[in-house]
Amino acid sequence: MDLKNRPIWLFPVIAAVLAGLAGALLIWLSGASGPSSTSSGAAPVRMSGEADIGGPFTLVDHTGRTVTEETFEGRPTLIYFGFTYCPDICPTSLQVMAAALDRLPAEQAAQYQPLLITVDPERDTPEALASYVDSPAFPENLLGLTGSEEQIRDAARAYRVYYRRVEDDGTLAEYTMDHSSLIYLMGRNGEFVEVFPHQATPDQIASRLQQFLENNPA
Repeated sequence: MDLKNRPIWLFPVIAAVLAGLAGALLIWLSGASGPSSTSSGAAPVRMSGEADIGGPFTLVDHTGRTVTEETFEGRPTLIYFGFTYCPDICPTSLQVMAAALDRLPAEQAAQYQPLLITVDPERDTPEALASYVDSPAFPENLLGLTGSEEQIRDAARAYRVYYRRVEDDGTLAEYTMDHSSLIYLMGRNGEFVEVFPHQATPDQIASRLQQFLENNPA
């Protein structure tokens, strides 16, 4: 990564993400054998106040409905920033999210609202997102969110997400997007709970999701 050419605001963003990753990795070192909250290796979730992540946003979902953070009030959310032209990392992350939710009892999985926020609003229109999130490999009730360049930039900054357009990458697409790959668990009031890096397994994520619900009932 050529740091000399990065916008100034990216430095605190990258630092915050690295801090979140360090905290998450420390949690996982204690291990969890599966989604059951009774596992002796299950670690406590990280609650709000440990990282300045999240905040207000105004976006458009794949049905054309305008949504804000208040739309999901009362429900914990799983948020991933990616894009529909992503060849591997994004679909893999969404499949891991789906597999984690599948490991929960149906009534627990239904409490979570999975969200895909695009970092490529130029191509990811509501119509493009509608076709993409309909994949049976992704979470059943996945919502795709897009917006203007400014709205996406504001949401990414709130969640400390790095992304950058890469021109002429040698593929059939005109351009691709370089971006961080993290799944965010946000609480019922939009507070930051935990971040899962790309290497997290469905079992690890499911264990934390189940524990969160047991510690924070509806």
